[in-house]
Amino acid sequence: MMRSLFSGVSGLTSHQTRMDVIGNNIANVNTVAYKSSSVSFSEVFYQTTQVASGPNADTGKGGQNAKQIGLGTSVGSISTKVDSEGASQRTDNPFDVKLSGSGNSFFIVRSNGNTFFTRAGDFTVDANGALVTQSGANVMGWVTNEEGAIVRDVVQPLYVKSAEFTYTMPEQTTNLKVSGNVNSSSDNFKQDADGNQKGETITLSFYDNLGYRYQASIALKQDDAYNYTTEVTAVTKEGKPADLQVTFDHDIAFNPTTGLLDGTDSVLELSITGGADADSFLTDTINVDISGLKSIGDETSFEYVDVPGAGKAVGKMSSVGIQDDGRIVASYSNGDTMVIGQIATQSFSNAAGLEKVGTNMYAATLNSGEFDGVGEEIGDAGGKMVSGTIEMSNVDLASEFTDMITTQRGFQANSRIITVSDTMLEELINLKR
Repeated sequence: MMRSLFSGVSGLTSHQTRMDVIGNNIANVNTVAYKSSSVSFSEVFYQTTQVASGPNADTGKGGQNAKQIGLGTSVGSISTKVDSEGASQRTDNPFDVKLSGSGNSFFIVRSNGNTFFTRAGDFTVDANGALVTQSGANVMGWVTNEEGAIVRDVVQPLYVKSAEFTYTMPEQTTNLKVSGNVNSSSDNFKQDADGNQKGETITLSFYDNLGYRYQASIALKQDDAYNYTTEVTAVTKEGKPADLQVTFDHDIAFNPTTGLLDGTDSVLELSITGGADADSFLTDTINVDISGLKSIGDETSFEYVDVPGAGKAVGKMSSVGIQDDGRIVASYSNGDTMVIGQIATQSFSNAAGLEKVGTNMYAATLNSGEFDGVGEEIGDAGGKMVSGTIEMSNVDLASEFTDMITTQRGFQANSRIITVSDTMLEELINLKR
């Protein structure tokens, strides 16, 4: 009879443990990338009162099964549904990243000198520009070399807003291109009483080697309906008068029949001839492609075509994004883009063997598989990273409530074992009055 008491106690303890796990699952229903756990029971040691015996041909007696009395139950395992991917929640935060398509892959993070793993991609940036988790652990990955190529080596903390990536260097303009139309009947080509004409204005924008922006105003004046001359009328630097002498004295002729350039070089030189600002130019000529100019019966207009060698100002970091392969790409005000690192991941042969250590992190164990220190690209595991999205908890409330009901009933049933056994003991004691 005492055995039933202790079997009931073991049942109460096991069901209490199961209730603890269910309660933790429900408490974390909205925790980022939380993985739910489940409990399974196993029977414990049996007391054998009679061993099994086989048939005896000599005596004609048949075999008998063993007689065993169970001693209750225990928690057989607490399993984590690590490979079950949670639903996606859109945040539009560029540093929120979801691992999609590979349930066994994890971000690699480092905290207090120890390496951990997490599925929670709700990252942020600390005061040093490092990419970190909400608990302050550094997100690990690969950095670039001097050529800007990703080097897959031992993972390092990733910095997305360090001084190294704040700016990109400017480039001097070496080539420009102007296209458009010159209307020979424009009123700007009419001469005033003094025989002067206003002419049409072509504005050429260019950069020196320090990234300062200049604008040269070019007056296009008409000799006759098909022949024109050019000259520089003003030069500004960042909107103010520049100490720079520039010449652009050329003759431009159009074919009377086609309206296209006729006998004029398609590439003309803008020459820098002097001034204090001339020292910031590596070369003193800028090639101006005018092959797209024509003269037909349409209004005068000029378009400035972006070409290689157009130059650029100093680039200031304007945004940072994370691509689906984990590459962190910075965009700059001058149109530059730069890969500044790549988030590494790690997959495990037995992800369920990882040990939970709190704050959405896991530690590798002997049964999960080892971390080689380098990691892998998420694409190698068949997955991808989705920026602006986080992974939600994979807790199924319907299943949890169902398990809660069966656990409650199991707890009640085991408590009845104790009360009934107590009643039987009381009856035994009452035999002697």
